[in-house]
Parts: sequence; C-alpha cells; structure tokens
Amino acid sequence: MIVKAHAKVNIFLKIVGLRGEYHLLSSRFMQLPHLFDTLRFLPKEVPSETFTLRGDFGCETEKNTIYKAYLALLKHTGSRKMETFFHTHEVVVDKQIPEFAGLGGGSSDAAAFLNLCNELFGLGLRRETVASIGASIGADVPFFVYDYPSANVSGIGEIVEPFEEVPLDLITVTPEIACDTGAVYAAFRKGYLHTLARNRESAERFSRMQSDILLEDYSATALNDLFAPALSLCPELQEYAKKGWFFSGSGSTFFKRREA
Repeated sequence: MIVKAHAKVNIFLKIVGLRGEYHLLSSRFMQLPHLFDTLRFLPKEVPSETFTLRGDFGCETEKNTIYKAYLALLKHTGSRKMETFFHTHEVVVDKQIPEFAGLGGGSSDAAAFLNLCNELFGLGLRRETVASIGASIGADVPFFVYDYPSANVSGIGEIVEPFEEVPLDLITVTPEIACDTGAVYAAFRKGYLHTLARNRESAERFSRMQSDILLEDYSATALNDLFAPALSLCPELQEYAKKGWFFSGSGSTFFKRREA
C-alpha cells in the first residue's frame, strides 16, 4: 500500500494576531501536484513491538511527525488492530519534499499517515476528527488532512475552508538555506507587531481574491509577512528574491508560475 503526501505553498500568508505564544494567521494554501513524498507500509524482516520508520529524515524517530501522528491516533482510538499491525510492518518514506523549506513536508507526511490508517484499520473517524488530531502535531496538518487543492487557512491552522479556483502550474526553487521556523516567527514578533492591523485588512481582501490575481498584483513582501523577518535572519535569501518569485511559509522555498 502506498500513498502520496503532497507539498504546498502559501500564495499569501498574513499574521493577523496573537494567541498566547501562537501567531494567528490568514493564508491561502495550494497543493503542489508535482512534488510529494510517498509512504508505504511494508512487512518487517523481524517483527518487533517497536514502531519502525525508515526514510531520509533530518531528525530521530521520536521527533518525527509520522511517529507523533501514530501516538496521537493510538491514544485517541486505542486501536489494538493498528498497534499489532505495526509490530509486523514498518513505515517507509521516500522523501522528495525538502525540509526546512516552507513546503509542509513533515505535516503532509503526518496527514497522509493519519488518513491511510483511518481507512486501512476501519477507524471510522470523521475528517474533522482526524484534522483535530492532526492539529496537535502541527499547524499545517489539518490542511493536508482535508486534501483540498486550494484552501483559505486561518486561526493557528485549524480552520480550513476550500477555495474554488483553477490550480496554478507552479515551479519551486529551494536554496540550501535552512530557515528555522521558530526563529522567523520570533523575528516577526520582535520587529513587526505594529503591522497587525494593516495585515488584517490585507488578509480580508486577499482571502476573496483568486491566486493568479494575487501573484500578478502584489509583491513577495506584500503577500508574505514572514519574508522580511526571514531576510533579517538570512540575508542571503535576497539573492533568490528575483522578480516574479514568491516566498512560501517561513522559507526557504521560492515559487512562481511556470511560463508558457
């Protein structure tokens, strides 16, 4: 059994408020059909009670989003069927989505795992419940659980509303610059809180606009409130901020429409 976990870009990303340590956002997420990880459940050579995960990850298993998804789903359902299955099977991931890139690879992997387990083990969870479980793992996970091609995402990522539009043919470039998400958000909080009111006004307008119009009418800085903070931490990103390229999430990926 195999499932694809697609990457995403943020057509726009506005920080519109704070909730304790969390940043409230308003964003347009769009899936990238051409860029995805694949997850497979394969028999183990030697059965064991240890949850086994194989793939080119930049972290140990205990910190991996798929492992966290497994623990959260097991806690919610208590499924003995699922637990014993992973005594005899391992999760093998072919990683194609770059890490620390603003493309949501870890969140997409977690969502794909949750959805596949819900179906495979007959857990009978509503999509909203799976998304709620996913939200405890990462802010982007609910979007991937719903699997919409395009959606407006708000709150701390838990509010996902499908947006009807023709998907764009986008290309991406990911510099070998690791943008630490926490550091980028901290830089925003330190130097850009005065923009919140203006960001809310822009977000209300952007959420009603088609993505192709947004990319035609606005700059990378205007569309993504994390671009300037990321630049302050990683000035070398400026080299890639060419005309027609836009910044996804907290970086470091840039994207633009493919030229005809």
